Amino acid sequence: MGTQVTEPPSGTPTEDHAMGSQIRKHEGSGEPGLEPRLDPLATVRGIDVSSHQGNVDWPHWWGQGMRFAYVKATEGTGYENPYFAQQYNGSYNIGMIRGAYHFALPDRSSGAAQANYFVDNGGGWSRDGKTLPGALDMEYNPYGSTCYGLNQSQMTAWIKSFSDTYHARTGRWPVIYTSTSWWNQCVNADFGDTNPLWVARYADSVGPLPVGWGFHTFWQYTSSPLDQNSFNGAYDRLQALANG
Repeated sequence: MGTQVTEPPSGTPTEDHAMGSQIRKHEGSGEPGLEPRLDPLATVRGIDVSSHQGNVDWPHWWGQGMRFAYVKATEGTGYENPYFAQQYNGSYNIGMIRGAYHFALPDRSSGAAQANYFVDNGGGWSRDGKTLPGALDMEYNPYGSTCYGLNQSQMTAWIKSFSDTYHARTGRWPVIYTSTSWWNQCVNADFGDTNPLWVARYADSVGPLPVGWGFHTFWQYTSSPLDQNSFNGAYDRLQALANG
């Protein structure tokens, strides 16, 4: 699955990898123009953004029916999104329910260290009715082996360390973003009782879910013209997730 490449030297600056960028690289991005089957009464549409989008035109996306947004805050312990304030505050100010996400690099530092870095740099949570719990982006290694050189038990322990630390800092369990293929290859534990699932699958339906979850909370279904997502529930359930 994962292409073997040379691991960057120690101290190499962390680059900016958008949510799903490595999943699309390894699993494909779906058929052009493919429309998912979404029930407008039982789902809510949203987007996720990173520095690749720069300053986002939030009134435009509000007009397109987007009602929530996730904004990349951090990657590893060495990268902060320079557009975070414009994106995080802009989505909030236009009326969206917003949250932040962290791109994990489990071979660089501990889960606890990355959770603390995330919370300290925009990934926190407040019970204002407009802020979603932070999301942990778990996907293929941009720099090397698929599972970052960790076996399933080690990866599970890393994710649990991140999740437990985030919960201790914020009182919320982080949403876990992943693809079924990557998760089932790299992880061997059940997080379904605590962590909401955000599944990436670029198709007209969600398909099989990662081991440990019986249903999804978010679904990233396309990256065209930017990452678009569906919340699995009516708007009041999205509000309930924000409120904790």
